[in-house]
Amino acid sequence: MSIFKKLFGGASSSEEEKQSQTSPFLSKKSEIPVDELFMSRFVKNGGKFLYCVHLDELKSQFENILEENDWFEKEVLCLEPNLYNLLEENKLPHTNTENPSFLFAGCEKLIADEGSILFSSKQIKQFKPNELPANIVVFATTSQIVPNKGDGLRGIKNKYKTDYPTNITTFKYFKKEEDESFMQYGSVPKNLYLLLLEDL
Repeated sequence: MSIFKKLFGGASSSEEEKQSQTSPFLSKKSEIPVDELFMSRFVKNGGKFLYCVHLDELKSQFENILEENDWFEKEVLCLEPNLYNLLEENKLPHTNTENPSFLFAGCEKLIADEGSILFSSKQIKQFKPNELPANIVVFATTSQIVPNKGDGLRGIKNKYKTDYPTNITTFKYFKKEEDESFMQYGSVPKNLYLLLLEDL
């Protein structure tokens, strides 16, 4: 049972719960649903996670982010025309921006085992991570959560049969650590908000 259903309703049969608790063949890893795994790893990496049940709630959460950061009427870098509507509703300039306060983007996939976000040129064009604003707001859906990076890359391959994107990259670190580990070397931490819309 997913964490979202646990938090926001959705019953499961007691038989199903009993079986999951008593089966000696289940490994620890398989007991954690991918959405719960993604959420815990993403938050551990420093990401800010906002779960939305419907579109109106997502719009309201987006406005809360704008208010929290004083981003009303600030320039926004957005490279996806299908997201312009939300920016225009909030009167945010998003064309010919010279000094954007944040990037507003979709993503390809959400990688559960890393708590990372997979982007391609469809969302960030040819920008390198260090060329993007330090603040990012990502719109994604629960159906985009996949167990690992391999599944994410397969998803991209299946989605784009002919017009295969370039600049495929993951963002994994969303806060600067005082003691930067070897794994974080060369990465550019971003202040990242994830607006996650339930679509399953």
